[in-house]
Amino acid sequence: MKTTVVTLGEMKQRGEKITMLTAYDYSMARLVDESGVECILVGDSLGMVMLGYDHTLAVTMEDMIHHTRAVAKGSKEALVVADMPFMSYQTSVYDAIVNAGRLIKEGNAQAVKLEGGECVCEQIKAITDASIPVMAHIGMTPQSVHSFGGFKVQGRSEACAKRLIKEAKAVEAAGAFAVVIECVPQKIAGEITKELSIPTIGIGAGPLCDGQVLVYQDMLNMYEGHTPKFVKTYANVGNMIKEAIQVYKDETKMGVFPSKEHTYE
Repeated sequence: MKTTVVTLGEMKQRGEKITMLTAYDYSMARLVDESGVECILVGDSLGMVMLGYDHTLAVTMEDMIHHTRAVAKGSKEALVVADMPFMSYQTSVYDAIVNAGRLIKEGNAQAVKLEGGECVCEQIKAITDASIPVMAHIGMTPQSVHSFGGFKVQGRSEACAKRLIKEAKAVEAAGAFAVVIECVPQKIAGEITKELSIPTIGIGAGPLCDGQVLVYQDMLNMYEGHTPKFVKTYANVGNMIKEAIQVYKDETKMGVFPSKEHTYE
């Protein structure tokens, strides 16, 4: 059965862990979907892992719509959540509704994700009032990398921890159906998870969240940028791809490929 925002809420109530993974194209979305992962995130992380940018800030609405549409075609069961890129919702409530609507209408997403706490609650409420499900995102929010002074763990001081808990409650009250918690000490993430009735999805926030999300290039060792501490490498697919390409190149140069079995008579 198709996973919905209601499904995720029911999973939290049962104590069943939620799995979420990124995808940015049809082929990968199909593989993730067929693996049984409940949620596919079309993250603005595509700016770094697909487009080669140093950060996510340069990603446009057109980028997100293009990749989300491809992912939606490859996903039959998983819930497709699309990131709202930098400055697509911060400028005004009106812009937030319009751009969220574009990701649903043009990208065929089933939900959108935006970063921030209390400062974006007005946008969250307006988008949900327009019948578009919203996943919130607090803690280390990559679109705020410049104001944070880099990619840094959030919530280590008592004051920051209290602020994160307050922001989590605020986005829930605004109507978010779930919240991503990124780069936060596990004790704080666990406290937030207990305080909220909506699911929490951790990335670098420890095992006490209701679910986990990773960028698939990180977990498969396909991205040569900085690998955060919270990433576990499940397979060295990047090396496997390079080795396969090397064999193809060598066989072609030696005249081994294409052989008779790969040739039409």
